[in-house]
Amino acid sequence: MTKKKKIIVMSSLVFLLALTAVLNVLLAQNNAASGDAVATANYFATYRSERTTTRSEELIQLDSIIALYDETSEEYADAVAMKMDIVGVMEQELQLETMIKSLGFSDAVVSIGVDSENVNVFINSDELDMDTALSIYDMLNNEAGVAAGNIIIMPVYSEI
Repeated sequence: MTKKKKIIVMSSLVFLLALTAVLNVLLAQNNAASGDAVATANYFATYRSERTTTRSEELIQLDSIIALYDETSEEYADAVAMKMDIVGVMEQELQLETMIKSLGFSDAVVSIGVDSENVNVFINSDELDMDTALSIYDMLNNEAGVAAGNIIIMPVYSEI
């Protein structure tokens, strides 16, 4: 790819990233005007939306790196590996969220660190008893191989 094409691609990607940021700010202002009750009721949807937006921006940046470098370069290989790590984490989060919901929760969000072994679990519940916590710990240990010391479970009561 010629240098001129690379500059055009990078400029386009930077423009799209800036446009995404502006639209995100505008949507956030509109949501803030709706009131706290709506924000509380939509905690899980908001969390997923923000996570998806952040991951999309990361994937766009990785795609731009992949487009700029030759397939034999170290930067290209690192970007592809990081992209695959992010995709793997996304799939694992979705799977674990579904499994946690199968325990009887109306909603749950799992956040897995890409660079760490930490896992945060947010469940739609007003309290967390020992049996439920142990069930979630056991599930995360068996399905994802996460040690109990790396798991944080937080109940967040949200009317859906």
